[in-house]
Amino acid sequence: MKEFELIRRLTRGLPSNSSVVVGAGDDCAVLEAGPPDRLLLFKTDAVVEGVHFTAGTPPERIGHKALGRCLSDIAAMAGTPTAALVTIGLPRDFKTESVEGIYAGMNALARRYEVAIVGGETTTNPGGIFISVALLGWAPRGKSVLRSGAEAGDAIFVTGELGGSLAGKHLEFEPRLAEARWLAQHFAPHAMLDISDGLAGDLRHILKASRVGTELLATAIPISRGARLAAKAGSAAKPALLAALTDGEDFELLFTVASRNAVPLLDGWRKQFPKLALTCIGKITAGEGITIRDKNGARPLTAHGYDHFA
Repeated sequence: MKEFELIRRLTRGLPSNSSVVVGAGDDCAVLEAGPPDRLLLFKTDAVVEGVHFTAGTPPERIGHKALGRCLSDIAAMAGTPTAALVTIGLPRDFKTESVEGIYAGMNALARRYEVAIVGGETTTNPGGIFISVALLGWAPRGKSVLRSGAEAGDAIFVTGELGGSLAGKHLEFEPRLAEARWLAQHFAPHAMLDISDGLAGDLRHILKASRVGTELLATAIPISRGARLAAKAGSAAKPALLAALTDGEDFELLFTVASRNAVPLLDGWRKQFPKLALTCIGKITAGEGITIRDKNGARPLTAHGYDHFA
């Protein structure tokens, strides 16, 4: 069974209550918490040795990634993070210095974004290190950006460059928190998420939630230097475009806006974030699925992103 089929089965009958505004199925849960001007965001994520990092990864980078993944999901909702709990599982022969290094990496990132780490849990795990972070944040009432608002005719944008994350970016990315809040304040994205499982996979989440389709322009996909170098390195590597579409762990923002806002958005972005690229990669259509257009014409995109159980 593939990952998202399992998720659909497990979330089918989840209990709810009157506090739930948005439950399972978006980047964060959205909850009523009392204040009239804001809603609570709630997110959890995990990193596992052998899956998200190797035994030789510098511990500070492991900690950075563990917290950064949750921060990126708060960014995808145009929210502000506030406080985190950390659960860490360790083998019995763990090295104290390495665990302290993991926390040093988390603490540095938390301080940068004014996030309090308020406790958690430690336990043993014979299979290696795992870290689970539960993160709270908030968004102004009516301003959290969901996956379900894309409309036919919308322009599709992505920040940064895609593909080749295993060259190092997946351990040192910066969550796009400031960029997402600026977008929500000035251009009201219709739908948004962060790219964790690959553009081809994550874009499908927006399409399914919004009940729309899309056409991508192959030449517009912003391919990272790492993906291009890997493609040139040998026949075993993915083609650079395929890597940009499917590698995952880019942690860039993927969002849609009304087409009339596309040019003003690009102009404003260059002034506000001159060091971070923003690229229009296609448009939302009234159909279904993903079509990709290149010099040979348009064809359905069959590639998908990363799946933990594939």
